[in-house]
Amino acid sequence: MLMFHGMSQDSPRSRRLTADQQAVTAAFSGHPHISVTPIGLAPVSQYQVIYRVPALQKIEGDLKITGMTVVNISLPPSYPREKPYCTTTEPIFHPNFGNYICIADFWSPSQTLVDVIVEIGQLLQYQLFNTRSPLNALAARWVADNSDRIPVGELQLIPVEPEITIN
Repeated sequence: MLMFHGMSQDSPRSRRLTADQQAVTAAFSGHPHISVTPIGLAPVSQYQVIYRVPALQKIEGDLKITGMTVVNISLPPSYPREKPYCTTTEPIFHPNFGNYICIADFWSPSQTLVDVIVEIGQLLQYQLFNTRSPLNALAARWVADNSDRIPVGELQLIPVEPEITIN
């Protein structure tokens, strides 16, 4: 039996990590707004994702739109029962961003890593937000006072399924 990092190749976790990496590669290879880099050896449990989408940063008290955000995603040992842990390399002004990114109040193992990557991109653009349980209360208040200024971006990030024709 083959072993990856102390984990058998056919363990449920190993199969899920392998399936996630294949799906992420297929979904985001050549994507115009999202670049995903697996970190480490197979089966991969860490990714760096570069988003080329508008997002808000608070710089010296002023809100500025940035065009690029780097997110690190770590899949914990109990993944997929436990949700991925996601952080940004630079602070983002958003109700659901703090020391980490709140990707789900109610995580389900059926959510895919592709779903998580798309959701973070939608959060960055303020297409999605949750002000009922914010990590950043100031950003939640800003949303309530500035609904006319959101979303800050309208880029569609869901990977396009290849067209299949039957002859």
